[in-house]
Amino acid sequence: MSAINDTLESTGSVFDLLSTPVLGEITVLDLLWVAIIGIAGVIIVRIVRMWLKRSFGEKMPKSDLDLAITLVSYFVYFVVILSILPYLHFDLSGLFVAGGIIAVAIAFATQNIVANLVSGIFLLFERPIKIGDNISIGSLTATVQKIQIMSTIVRTYDGTYVRVPNSTLFTSDITNLVIHPARRFDYTIGIRYQDDADTAISIIKAMIEKEPYALKSPGPSVYVDKLDDSSVNIVVKIWAPSLYWWGLRTELLLKLKVELEKNGIQIPFPQRELWFNSILKADMKAVKAPPPVKEIPFQGDAAPDAEIGKSRPGDTYDW
Repeated sequence: MSAINDTLESTGSVFDLLSTPVLGEITVLDLLWVAIIGIAGVIIVRIVRMWLKRSFGEKMPKSDLDLAITLVSYFVYFVVILSILPYLHFDLSGLFVAGGIIAVAIAFATQNIVANLVSGIFLLFERPIKIGDNISIGSLTATVQKIQIMSTIVRTYDGTYVRVPNSTLFTSDITNLVIHPARRFDYTIGIRYQDDADTAISIIKAMIEKEPYALKSPGPSVYVDKLDDSSVNIVVKIWAPSLYWWGLRTELLLKLKVELEKNGIQIPFPQRELWFNSILKADMKAVKAPPPVKEIPFQGDAAPDAEIGKSRPGDTYDW
């Protein structure tokens, strides 16, 4: 019996110790629960991260996976904080009321931040772009470098890094230049009226067939599009793999110019011809020069040139 009593007494002393207030009404037991819940939250976050990486590491782009892990981690930490607050003797009902008021004030002050955050979540699920894509947003054309929760980092073709808010990215028209495996480019080549258009078209088609990155399906289109003021305009439409589109577009045009000139076909300068008919020529011949102007001598008493403009005593003037 004495052993049982000793055990009960020691147990009672432990409970007394755990119930001892440390900070205000916060007891040792409360702090113990706070530590347990906090450690459990960190362990859960690590387990979820490992599970997401193993399950979706090969199925999702790395940027999307990192964003998903970040969102899940924030959610778990938020739940952990809400679970800890009662043990710290926070009145959640009053906190929610005060939090609602504060949330309204913060919402007005952080509209752009919240919009960027929500847009980042939608971009994660919709995935219109990924790292390495060449995209066009308004006047900006660049390569995606990093997709973050609040913004997206892109690099322009001149090497400038630009931070684009996710809200701007989500609400703008995004043109993904490489999402399709093939891409088309167009040329408009003008030749002189005295040059043979069929010969020019044959030369252009032969040059395209020599290019390994010019696709056969869909094949190129070459045709006369317009009879302009100074030239016959030939339109050339070529499909190429998206990875080699830019290189082929910039190199082939010069090759076409050189090959056309080798065959005597030239690109004309803007020019205009003026025609005069026979009636206009006759009218021009009939035009005579005006007769010469005759000098009229002074008559009567005329003052010499030196005296012009001088007044003499006794002169009168009629006004």
